[in-house]
Amino acid sequence: MLGAAVFLPFVHHTQSTIYAANCSPWRRAMGGPRAGKVLVLGVLVAFGLGSSAEVRAGEPPVHASPSAAPAPVAAPLVFSPHDIAFVDALTWGANASTMARFHALGVEGWLKEQLHPARDTLPAEAQRQIEALEISRRSAPQLVTEFRDRDAALKNLPSPEEKGAAQKVYQADMTARAREAATAAILRALYAPDQLRERMVWFWLNHFNVHQAKGNLRLLMADYQDNAIRPHALGKFRDLLAATLRHPAMLRYLDNAENAAGRINENYAREIMELHTLGVGSGYSQKDVEELARILTGVGIAGPNIPRVKPGQEALLIRDGLFEFNPARHDFGDKVLLGRTIEGQGFAEVEEALDILSRAPATARHVSRDIAIYFVADNPPEALVQRMADTFQKSDGDIAAVLATMIRSPEFEASLGKRFKDPVRYVFSAVRLAYDDRVILNTQPVQNWLNRLGEGLYNHETPDGYPLVSTAWTASGQMTARFEIARQIGSGAAGLFKPAEEGAVEQPAFPLLQNSLYFSGLSARLSPATRLALAQAISPQDWNTLFLSSPDFMQ
Repeated sequence: MLGAAVFLPFVHHTQSTIYAANCSPWRRAMGGPRAGKVLVLGVLVAFGLGSSAEVRAGEPPVHASPSAAPAPVAAPLVFSPHDIAFVDALTWGANASTMARFHALGVEGWLKEQLHPARDTLPAEAQRQIEALEISRRSAPQLVTEFRDRDAALKNLPSPEEKGAAQKVYQADMTARAREAATAAILRALYAPDQLRERMVWFWLNHFNVHQAKGNLRLLMADYQDNAIRPHALGKFRDLLAATLRHPAMLRYLDNAENAAGRINENYAREIMELHTLGVGSGYSQKDVEELARILTGVGIAGPNIPRVKPGQEALLIRDGLFEFNPARHDFGDKVLLGRTIEGQGFAEVEEALDILSRAPATARHVSRDIAIYFVADNPPEALVQRMADTFQKSDGDIAAVLATMIRSPEFEASLGKRFKDPVRYVFSAVRLAYDDRVILNTQPVQNWLNRLGEGLYNHETPDGYPLVSTAWTASGQMTARFEIARQIGSGAAGLFKPAEEGAVEQPAFPLLQNSLYFSGLSARLSPATRLALAQAISPQDWNTLFLSSPDFMQ
């Protein structure tokens, strides 16, 4: 846990750096020297204590006529620190609009909506931005075909200079598709009403990690997260496992596209057992890895041409989008996986293996423990993990049911407000609180912050994914970087409202963290040390920076 010893030394630094700027960003964003008056008036209006009409300097206030009835003022919503911590733990960060929804539905209604979301709607502006992306207008097969053709064409260019220039553009365009995937992911994380599903989308992307830098994976990241991960994030684990197995991003990343009879590649088989299902030390052997690799022979990526197969095996060939099962590359011998014999029969062997792995008790424990680490503690209580694993097995791997067991547990209750935020949760929660449902127009600053903090989207090279334990994210360098990011978010728009288009003008924006949610419950969660530090703030920027870099906000 972060303490005052880490937090308070930042106070003097913040005061000196922001005070030197003479509060000019605040004045520009909020409309000049009268910003302070406008801010105070806005707070008063929010709580029914002031007039909605602006009082100009040197002018008398405007009063209603004696005959006019006073407009009714709605009482502000008030939330307990517990309820804010509860919502914060299951979303990408509590904000005023999410808490209003929580209040409208009640605890059980809100939780039901999160565990079984019926809607997948975004604010119009967020949806517009996603629909404008190239990845939204073209399917993964179309992108792969286009870039395959471009790659072939640039190899035929006459001079090394032309080839080099074309290759640079080719690589930049692939990188742009990955950045678009990150843009869509960030907009959904910040503004989707089904926040728990978005938390689990990130969890499963990390659990079934692929690295964008390998081959043409940059073209596939959007499709991987939107069609392999998101539809199953709260569904059945067996379906999720199968969806990742059939996706070209996974097959390319872990080399199963090269796995064929007589040329066995064990990479994917090993990671399925070690990371995706059973877990390390669960009792499987090297022989099991070898047998699963044999089962997976022929599971690969569809090329432009239909492969030739032996007579009688035509019905065993599967081509579905970019997925292919090629019986000509498959080992049809019988296998023994985890003590069970699987007869050689083609892709049906893969389905049988997935049934065995997804329903193994070791998989239930491994997956349940990872989820508990993600939400509850670095070392979650064994009793909680076992109850979650029992639900996993009884429900045939129903992820929402496993989450419900965790959420309703006393261990989850005891963890509220104590789980240290990893970089992704830290940045997303800061932006959500700062701007609520006002949709940002440029996600690149967010991507830059995540990269700086060491948890960039699609950037983890090895298949184990980013660490889930908080100790991985509490080093002094991490805290220094968080403070600088808190200063950027807290001091102004930080580029979030300047569209990426050439010549675009940044829209005025300023993060108002001392908002209705802060005064209606969030402030009650603050420790005495944080209150003391905030009391020393000399400007709104200063206050925002101190709040976002406080131990209280980081957990």
